[in-house]
Amino acid sequence: MDQKATRKTVGTFALASFLNDLGSDMIYPIWPLFVTSVLGANMAILGLIDGLGEAIVSLSQAASGYISDRIRKRKVFVWIGYLFGSFSRIGYTLSTVWQHLIPFRILDRAGKIRAAPRDAIIADISTKENRGKNFGLLRAMDNFGAVCGIVVCILFFGLLGYRNLFLIAAIPSAISALLISSLVKERKPANVRIYKGLSLKDLDKNFKLFLLLSSFFALGSFSYSFLLIYAKEFGFQIAFVPVLYLVFTAVASVFSLPFGKLSDKIGRKSVLMLSYIFWGLVCLTFIFLQTYLAIILTFVLYGLHKGALEPVQKTFVSELAPRGYRASTLGGFQMVVGLCALPASLIAGMLWDKINIFVPFYFSLGLTILSSIMLIIVKEK
Repeated sequence: MDQKATRKTVGTFALASFLNDLGSDMIYPIWPLFVTSVLGANMAILGLIDGLGEAIVSLSQAASGYISDRIRKRKVFVWIGYLFGSFSRIGYTLSTVWQHLIPFRILDRAGKIRAAPRDAIIADISTKENRGKNFGLLRAMDNFGAVCGIVVCILFFGLLGYRNLFLIAAIPSAISALLISSLVKERKPANVRIYKGLSLKDLDKNFKLFLLLSSFFALGSFSYSFLLIYAKEFGFQIAFVPVLYLVFTAVASVFSLPFGKLSDKIGRKSVLMLSYIFWGLVCLTFIFLQTYLAIILTFVLYGLHKGALEPVQKTFVSELAPRGYRASTLGGFQMVVGLCALPASLIAGMLWDKINIFVPFYFSLGLTILSSIMLIIVKEK
């Protein structure tokens, strides 16, 4: 694919990601409040719903990645995934008890069938010199869309309320589906052959070690909902909670592309280690510095963590993956890591409810230190 076509494809994916996250993040800042305050769920239920959502993300990415490699088609998974997200928000609008949220949350997170095939396309049309940049651009547009969605939430939530806002949030993802289906031209592989499917013997020891340490880290990386509820419990007004969500999302948006570019220059491991350090500082600040200014600072650090972790982790996995199985490897990686998110949020919710609000942060900090030590051993390609 020539450079012009590559830029068009990356640009279309970036615009679609922007629109989808615009819709998603009109909801996410008020999601934990809707689940707990409006529908009456406790923190353990919130953790269960969030964790279940992340587990579905994992399974959907693994399935779509595997099937995508087998049938050698990728685009169809992307636009269908955006439609799932759109339909789920209509379902949230109609929910009257927290149990109703579960099937729509599953549909919402099943929309992530788009991720592994899309990331495989990006990896395939990129080079080692610009792969981090392209993944960084994609993530930056994700986060920029999130920033705009949060601003819409802050400005119009008081006027529209939960349900009308959820309904409007369905529109941008539907537009994303239309963009992908009409503008992205899928390239047929040069050597058409049937892939039998990815097996463990196809993966080298560096990938397996990275998968293991990422799983440990994910087990302690509970949902952002806990950070927002912590801020509310500390004394921030409900109207200000979306502003905190805006802070970390804006920081992630600004720094995703620079961190992606930085990984092209200094290596993937160095930037990933930096992301773990940022998360460790988030935990330490929540544990030891309970002031309004410190809590705002933790959301800045959380944004830096997300900005460094998400684009570079995908870049690193795509480079450790066997060339013919990139979608399967990306999807399988997200499946294993994401499945750890179900017990992560559930454990955090139980520790919060049964012991105290600081224990989840101690638990996460320990796993972060372990993951950082293991990362030192992993070798880059």
